Amino acid sequence: MKAKAKKLVPGLILCTLVTLSAYYIEYLEASFFQRAWLESLVIAILLGSFIRSVYQLDHQFDAGINFSAKMLLEIAVVLLGVSVSASSILENGPNLILGIAATVAIAIAASYTIGRLVGLPKKMAILIACGNSICGNSAIAAVAPVIEADSNDVASSIAFTAVLGVVVVLILPLMIPLLSLSQLQYGIFAGLTVYAVPQVLAATSSVSLISSHIGTLVKLVRVLMLGPVVLILSLIGKKEDGTRPALSQMVPWFIVGFLALMMFRSFGLVPEALINPAHTTGNFFTIMSMAALGLGVDIRSVARAGSRVASVVVLSLLILFVISFILIRLLGIY
Repeated sequence: MKAKAKKLVPGLILCTLVTLSAYYIEYLEASFFQRAWLESLVIAILLGSFIRSVYQLDHQFDAGINFSAKMLLEIAVVLLGVSVSASSILENGPNLILGIAATVAIAIAASYTIGRLVGLPKKMAILIACGNSICGNSAIAAVAPVIEADSNDVASSIAFTAVLGVVVVLILPLMIPLLSLSQLQYGIFAGLTVYAVPQVLAATSSVSLISSHIGTLVKLVRVLMLGPVVLILSLIGKKEDGTRPALSQMVPWFIVGFLALMMFRSFGLVPEALINPAHTTGNFFTIMSMAALGLGVDIRSVARAGSRVASVVVLSLLILFVISFILIRLLGIY
């Protein structure tokens, strides 16, 4: 146990340093320009990506970076549940939930069709479709063993979605004036289009608390779609050993934790004194996970992913943008 913990230390220290640097740069921005044009969340991603792309990091950092990118972000999502009330999504009724499910289904079908039309193998097309439509690399990792995907297909799919996921976080706030989105609409739009839950936080936290809360809730509903999708794929294509995906692959633990804390908050079971510390801790862990995300993304991996994969991922994402915007208009959410 001690040996495993020691392996985490170098990577955790590096992620912490990047996080503290991001905070300091944001402070300098606010001091010089009277406002922070880039939030610490975004700065952490950019710093991490720069370090990873310019320097060849020693393998001793890998364990801590991977831990920060996965476990810390999951803990951050759970803690976010303390500051969210279920009423914020229930106010929009079941139509929003049904709309999210329809968006995921349409996006998967459209992305898979595009992949096959440009000549991608069937399994790779499925991986990209699920990754783009549900939750990026997590969906790819969950679906891959179910359809027995080749490791090269998985690596290529993850390489590009990882980079594009960072790009989406950076450009998404620009959609607010372009599409004339309110804070509530933008939160829903981010929740429907951004790949990972913590990336939703990165894309919305700098806009407003309303955007962050509704974006996270919409994203979690979208992630829950991974369960039915994985189940359907496992039933359609039988694996050679006859096994079925684990429950944890279909419903990640942090979603259960988030929903549990959200319900506790909704019923007044969370002491008010714990809300601010939980929010502060969750925010710090989120930025650390963004630093780790950046440290895990080498911009040069885009070139290695191949032009066909790149074109399918980009086109699929654009379609998801259009579907999400149409859904917001159809539901009449303002």
